[in-house]
Amino acid sequence: MKYEKSGIDGLRESRTWKNYSSELKQQAVFDYLDGKGSLTDICQEFDISSHSVLLKWLKRYTSGEDLKTTSKGYSRMKQGRKTTFEERLEIVNYTIAHEKDYQAAIEKFGVSYQQVYSWVRQFEKNGSQGLVDRRGKGLDSKPNLTEAEELQLKIKQQEARNRYLEMEVGLLVVAC
Repeated sequence: MKYEKSGIDGLRESRTWKNYSSELKQQAVFDYLDGKGSLTDICQEFDISSHSVLLKWLKRYTSGEDLKTTSKGYSRMKQGRKTTFEERLEIVNYTIAHEKDYQAAIEKFGVSYQQVYSWVRQFEKNGSQGLVDRRGKGLDSKPNLTEAEELQLKIKQQEARNRYLEMEVGLLVVAC
């Protein structure tokens, strides 16, 4: 099979991403569903890297999803971006108020999962001081929020949390 086609190189584990067109994916899925071959046969015929790849396509197709052309490094991860201290506070407040729904924060604010996750952890550990970007600065560079600013921040968090809970209760009432 792979050995017959490529010799010893065909048996080596691939460490590169392989691109497949949507047409190739559809034809492979159709041929398999039409009984024109086994998983192994279809993978060989269309030069598909493994059975699991074909099985993913079959699952997507049978669940009604489109079979799109594969792009390098399929990922839902967003790239991080620069943010201000105030933005980080807003993002953390939003995430905590929405029961740590990191994906919602990523989509709403256009930041990466890693950023949101680390900011929430830092905030829970050190309060708002944990969100200060201190790269390249000494220990005495921490800006201190006044007590009034800290209380204002907590009020914002509670208001956001209340809005979320009111929405959740509203959905439960509608569902009943």
